Amino acid sequence: MARRAAKVVLALALLLVVASFVVQAFPGLVGADYALTVLSGSMEPAIGTGSIVFVAETPPEQINENDVITYQDDGGNLVTHRVVEKIEVLSAVRFRTKGDANDAVDPEPVSQEDVVGTVLFSIPLIGYVVSFGNTTAGYVALVLVPVMLFIFNELWGLWKAGTRNEEHT
Repeated sequence: MARRAAKVVLALALLLVVASFVVQAFPGLVGADYALTVLSGSMEPAIGTGSIVFVAETPPEQINENDVITYQDDGGNLVTHRVVEKIEVLSAVRFRTKGDANDAVDPEPVSQEDVVGTVLFSIPLIGYVVSFGNTTAGYVALVLVPVMLFIFNELWGLWKAGTRNEEHT
């Protein structure tokens, strides 16, 4: 009974890992354009470090105060922060942003051209698994070992079934 429960738990864990890789690789499956791993705690507690955020491209006119957006900063880094003010001047839109965990508003407003999109939702901690899976050790631990265990388990079951049949003949 315990062996069967362990198999079910391992199968569910493997399914969760595979599902997280699939959703991260194909964000369109959940209606997003991008799936990005959060590397800092500036948006905690709403979005923790190691979360994956799912971002949808959004026209600037549809972005409002309190929306969480992802944008490209001057250094080319992607940043995910909350809009605290929307500034509309003539046909240009800029957004003043702030990380929830930060004390101060970000120094420069974000121009509409730098906005990647709005965050639809996030999944906590899965980014750690995906980041680990992109390393050699992670590939071995999360892909090769489970596949080898599955193959071994199936071969073991076939061998046991074959030995039982020999005993009954």
